[in-house]
Amino acid sequence: MFPGLEQNVVDRAAHDRNVERLQNAGVVLPRIQELADPTVHLASKSAEIADVDPDGPDARNLFRVHWHNGTDRRSLVDVPEHVVLPEALTGVRARIAVALGNRFPMIGTHKVLAAYGCLIPRLLSGTFDSTRHRAVWPSTGNYCRGGVAIATVLGCRSIAVLPEGMSRERFDWLNRWLADPEDIHRTPGTESNVKEIYDACNTLAKDPENLVLNQFSEFGNYAIHRSVTGPALQRVAEHLNTEQGLRPRAFVAASGSGGTLAAGEHLKRVLGTDIGVIEALECPTLLYNGYGEHNIQGIGDKHVPLIHNVLASDFAIGVSGSACDCLNLLFNTRVGQRYLSDHRGIGQELLTDLESLGLSSIANVLGAIKYARYMDLGERDVVLTVATDGADMYRTEIDVAADKHFDGRFGEVTAAETFGRHVLGTGIDHMQQLGRFERERIFNLGYYTWVEQQGISLEDFDRRRDQSFWDGLPVLVQFWDEMIARFNGS
Repeated sequence: MFPGLEQNVVDRAAHDRNVERLQNAGVVLPRIQELADPTVHLASKSAEIADVDPDGPDARNLFRVHWHNGTDRRSLVDVPEHVVLPEALTGVRARIAVALGNRFPMIGTHKVLAAYGCLIPRLLSGTFDSTRHRAVWPSTGNYCRGGVAIATVLGCRSIAVLPEGMSRERFDWLNRWLADPEDIHRTPGTESNVKEIYDACNTLAKDPENLVLNQFSEFGNYAIHRSVTGPALQRVAEHLNTEQGLRPRAFVAASGSGGTLAAGEHLKRVLGTDIGVIEALECPTLLYNGYGEHNIQGIGDKHVPLIHNVLASDFAIGVSGSACDCLNLLFNTRVGQRYLSDHRGIGQELLTDLESLGLSSIANVLGAIKYARYMDLGERDVVLTVATDGADMYRTEIDVAADKHFDGRFGEVTAAETFGRHVLGTGIDHMQQLGRFERERIFNLGYYTWVEQQGISLEDFDRRRDQSFWDGLPVLVQFWDEMIARFNGS
């Protein structure tokens, strides 16, 4: 069995210490089913905690770790907050529906959900001892913040591991939440340097007090997204079908750790949609076994995550990191917004909504546009995706992009050129519709990371070829919820 998939208590003494610690602090854990359907299960709880600061280190924010928070991030909404991008902005007839991750508490991104799915099974089983262990969170930025947030409100210690080249806003947040600067480990490189993160974690793991919760290989990440994010996106799709007669055709998202893509498997099962996997064109690992550097922060590179079920993926889609940089300027500067308003007819409400799109979110939108063009979708079709985080995590990247791509001069003409080149000019190049052999090629590529480098047994690696393995992971949620109920009531 892979670690983190325990269905019962493994270390009773550690489990009991965890119970005592959290009960003394007055902490109650939400069940995953409550997070999956909060309007049914958490309406009274939402009202009860309405005065809790959604950005504060308060354990009651655990009951907001779901997709149904309102714009104020305090209230509960029936349909997850989302924005539907029209043809005037995307250049395609199909609608692009983007679920907004910046409604999540504490870190303003849905990665806090992934962190909960990774830590809670360990806490429940006693394989993580809150009185002894430090949780190590390897990440390209958002997951380590989510892990630090979850661990902090549970009274646990953390170590954040991320590349030194990530946005300054990420480090500012970590400095506010972690008391000891030495608990922030900056690894060499930028977004693409994931192996360097793994190397740092392997060193940290030599200390028995450090427990690495690697989002790229923790199947709790997959299970919670398939069980929580999947149904949330299904509600968005059903709402759009009811209100506008739109037909869901695909879920498209960046590869990242592979966790969010699990939501696509839920949607494929209940709605028959495709799954499109986005990666940076500058580092085309899935498409071309390639490598390189880029700045689409948060999507990971140069390997195939262990928890990515590539045999269920239908498309690999390359998106330019330079395009994301430039569109961040277009969406989040006055001159860019003025162009969109005056020349594309984009209203103020949608311009405000664009502030909910960070760099990886823009990549997801571009990937959805490419899928819509490839499939020649019509005005009744909708492509679903997510905005992992908002523009506030990349304010300092605006000046960097302006200097890099426009010599510091981003004006009305360059705004028009940006829209023409990176939206209207987005085609169907660097895309691959995945058949059996393409899927197996990508699956096999993961061998070099996980078996040769990270020590996963070949038997465990190959178990992932069987779809029944993946379908069995959401079943574990039922066991974890029962364990949570006993944990809370112990």
